[in-house]
Amino acid sequence: MNMAAFAIQNARHNVAPDHEVVIIGAGISGIGAAIQLRADGIKDILILERSEDVGGTWRDNRYPGIAVDITSFTYSFSFEQNANWSRVFAPGNELYQYTRQVTSKYGIYPLIRFGIEVTRARFDLASHVWLIELGDGRQLRARHIVSACGGLISPKMPNLEGLEQFQGDVIHTARWPDDLDLSDKRVAVIGTGATAVQLIPEIAGKTRQLDVYQRTPIWVLKKPDHSLPGWLKTLFRTVPGLQRTLRGATDTASETLMVLSAIYYRQAPWLVRMCEKAGINNLREQLPNRKDLWEKLTPKYGFGCKRPTFSNDYFRTFGRDNVELVTTPIKRITSRGITTEDGRSRRIDTLILATGYKTFEKGNIPSFEVIGSNNINLGDFWHDHRYQAYEGLTIPGYPNFYIMLGPYALIGTSYFKMVEGNAIHLSRCIREANRRGATQVEIRQSVHDNYFHNIQKRQQNTVFLNHNCTLSNSYYFDHHGDAPMLRPSTSLEMLWRAKHLPMDHYRFSELDSHASHTPGRQNNGNGRQSDKRTP
Repeated sequence: MNMAAFAIQNARHNVAPDHEVVIIGAGISGIGAAIQLRADGIKDILILERSEDVGGTWRDNRYPGIAVDITSFTYSFSFEQNANWSRVFAPGNELYQYTRQVTSKYGIYPLIRFGIEVTRARFDLASHVWLIELGDGRQLRARHIVSACGGLISPKMPNLEGLEQFQGDVIHTARWPDDLDLSDKRVAVIGTGATAVQLIPEIAGKTRQLDVYQRTPIWVLKKPDHSLPGWLKTLFRTVPGLQRTLRGATDTASETLMVLSAIYYRQAPWLVRMCEKAGINNLREQLPNRKDLWEKLTPKYGFGCKRPTFSNDYFRTFGRDNVELVTTPIKRITSRGITTEDGRSRRIDTLILATGYKTFEKGNIPSFEVIGSNNINLGDFWHDHRYQAYEGLTIPGYPNFYIMLGPYALIGTSYFKMVEGNAIHLSRCIREANRRGATQVEIRQSVHDNYFHNIQKRQQNTVFLNHNCTLSNSYYFDHHGDAPMLRPSTSLEMLWRAKHLPMDHYRFSELDSHASHTPGRQNNGNGRQSDKRTP
């Protein structure tokens, strides 16, 4: 349906949304969704971004050493290959510039309103629009909402006694100050996840003393990273299909390493064992003379239970005279340092928290309050009844609402793949609604429940339920014991389904026909919902 038809539809039903589609967030997923919608002829789009520029995670994270942890060829939009990466694994500032270039090239900047925070969205049954409340007290009305807030937006602070009493600098890696000087400082890093693996080698040579507090070791593989020479970049620009071919090769490698090994563990446990052996070899090659550290740095959980990473110098850093690996649990933070449970105190000047982000936790995904047609807060529903969404995108009781990073949405390789797939899916829904003259799109309860049941069945094959993951301390797992972060699927299957799933999986309704009968839905506690009217 064109814009004129959309306007006629609104007039017929006496509905006046401010915009057909409002996208919340201008990171990778928000930009990707807008590009797809515009390509499909949907023009009335507004993007709300609480910061002052696009880029999301890559705009906000500026800690030393930040870089992609899969190849840049894979970690980018398939339709917008970049011939100018400086390295196979590009540094974070290049990803930030890439998102800005894509936003500009595809004409997305004029659609964005910066410095606007969304606090609440409520679906109005009387008009089939979402009422969006903004931080400044204003309200917008949208026919459709796309939540593109991402998952890495809320830093997770450790629950440590005395943290507020520390008198030195306390820095979370997600809020790294540009003017931070660690020269000749006694520094402590708490956390040894993917961020710490990148950060620690970068700052070790600048500090007087660096203490690394490890609760859970991480699987670290060799990083096949190289600078990309000018002649190769020229070939990327001049030889059609060359970079796409290279992307295909890196896609296959990443899919095998990061996806197949995890989601098909029961069928191919040898893949996990192979990766574990590679991680152990990487550790011992970097620290051949420090057998005392081998056991401490070797994970006690299976490869894939927690996102692995790549580095050629992380382990090597612990061989420096000024670096100490501390595995004794922290007892308290003092005004001048850290005391561990063995009674030892270490004096520090700067405390760096590499403790990651909140992911599938109430109040984070989504980052704003969402009240559906059932009058139920989506965050409360998920917290109480398990995280669930059809194809990781849509939820019964929340019509015209699409969440880019929903439960079981993320493909374990590239975030961009998930974005492209979900953007195709949501665009098909909106276009089909317009074609039918419908004002409401909602996934059918039975379809959703069958999908969720299948997801749980597929989980039985994954490393999460078949290997020792109890000691992983992984953000993949939620408080229900589920692993809703990753979709147990290949990227090819995900993209095929996004393009071909039947639109009759959804219920399309016009305002007049729906106004007289709108049953609410109430979860029965096992992930399925019944058509009981809510109070």
